[in-house]
Amino acid sequence: MKLHTLMAGLVAAFVSFGALADPIVIKFSHVVAVDTPKGNAAEYFKKRAEALTRGKVKVEVYANSTLYKDKEEMEALQIGAVQMLAPSLAKFGPLGIKEFEVFDLPYIFDDYADLHKVTQGPTGRMLLDKLEAKGIRGLSYWDNGFKSFSANKPLRTPEDFRGLKMRIQSSKVLDAQMRALGALPQVMAFSEVYQALQTGVVDGTENPISNLYTQKMHEVQKHLSLTNHGYLGYAVITNKKFWDGLPADIRGQLEVAMKESTNYANFIAKQENDEALEKVKKAGKTTVYTPNAAEKLAMKKALVKVHEKMDDRVGMPLVQSIYKETGFDPSKL
Repeated sequence: MKLHTLMAGLVAAFVSFGALADPIVIKFSHVVAVDTPKGNAAEYFKKRAEALTRGKVKVEVYANSTLYKDKEEMEALQIGAVQMLAPSLAKFGPLGIKEFEVFDLPYIFDDYADLHKVTQGPTGRMLLDKLEAKGIRGLSYWDNGFKSFSANKPLRTPEDFRGLKMRIQSSKVLDAQMRALGALPQVMAFSEVYQALQTGVVDGTENPISNLYTQKMHEVQKHLSLTNHGYLGYAVITNKKFWDGLPADIRGQLEVAMKESTNYANFIAKQENDEALEKVKKAGKTTVYTPNAAEKLAMKKALVKVHEKMDDRVGMPLVQSIYKETGFDPSKL
């Protein structure tokens, strides 16, 4: 019995050692810099996931497109080459789930309070659940912030956009948004935007200020207009087969880590964008303009028309449900 007990103890110790020696590896790939809301939140998730699982999970974060670029990462997740991504919500349209493009609609959210009624409510969860059919599990939404326009000329009225080549993500809604302003939308990977702005391949773009600053786009854009016209956020997603195959206790610990990381991501998003704006101003290479009430109303009137035009993409019932949740009434503009 003693020998049997000793052998059992050695086997248990060996299994335990093996578990410590071979942690579950989560490769977490994203396309922005580390010092952005998403970059910092990914690092926070790594820290909390490893702590809560006591080393049974190792999270490898690959920032700034170092592992996969925009167009590559979704396929990599679906085949299991990477376990976790946080793509912008516009990326799900090309995947066949067009409803996510509702988040791209200009001026559909006035502020973070309106936004979170959707992303943290039943509508947001319903959209994430649509990913299951693609072999993807949606875990959470992370804020980046509200977007502003930049170009090498002042952008104060809709007329100022006419003829400008404006970079966008691959999104029919964003395409329609730029065309509503008379601009020429140019789909381009995020990692290529700086050089395209520098060389004049495109004239301008739209970004939350933290992305504009950390990618140094302010160095090659003379004007920034603080329009806050659209939202840029992310869905943290994982390979469904991988997630479902995790031990229940580890999956539960990772869910806690994700909830904590989401709270952190959303807390720092506005803070980092505010800080980035001050840095852009301090750099002195970009004229920063805040539209007055009349200019903002003119922009809003020009762009809210896109909502109904995108009925075939996102469906007006979904748009109307968001209006109801946020209290927005376009007829009152």
